[in-house]
Amino acid sequence: MSAARVVLPSASRGALENFALFQAGWLACVLGAAKGVPAVAPLVASAIVARHAWISRAPRRELLLVCLVSAIGAVWDSALAASGLLAFREGVVVEGTAPYWIIALWALFATTLNRSLAWLHGRYGLAAALGAVSGPLSYWAGARLDALEFGQPAVALAALALGWAAILPALMRLAQAVDPRTPADAAAEPPAIARLP
Repeated sequence: MSAARVVLPSASRGALENFALFQAGWLACVLGAAKGVPAVAPLVASAIVARHAWISRAPRRELLLVCLVSAIGAVWDSALAASGLLAFREGVVVEGTAPYWIIALWALFATTLNRSLAWLHGRYGLAAALGAVSGPLSYWAGARLDALEFGQPAVALAALALGWAAILPALMRLAQAVDPRTPADAAAEPPAIARLP
């Protein structure tokens, strides 16, 4: 008698790997800023983005997406910093703008849009809800780790929730425009099912 073992399809393994690398990169960037070594962020982000591009079926499009998302994130976080809702101690090149370590985080986040977050393609209401919750939580976690401070916590968290409710669906649309394949196309690789003796 043989036992059956189901191995995740390579698309699922890729999504899990992408999610894990993003989480590890997030932690390295935030802890680097919190510990006074924000230069860790661009190094870690560059390595993860390079690996992402290397394994991507459309590396130029994915790198374009990384650049666009990084620019959007730089504008968003700079607006929050200029308004006084967020304060960054480390990695700020020009006062009142986003630090380079958080722009590196945006680059990392861009790598998830067509991989581990591809299931949100076309689900803009769900993306808005997820953004409204997960965006502020991410900044709150960064503040708890001492990487940033809130000027007025309640106002800042409300602004982050509203902003991310708009940003995440917009980024999902952008990701689809840059790489128009559907999540079904991304997962179309045949599952690897193996039988054990």
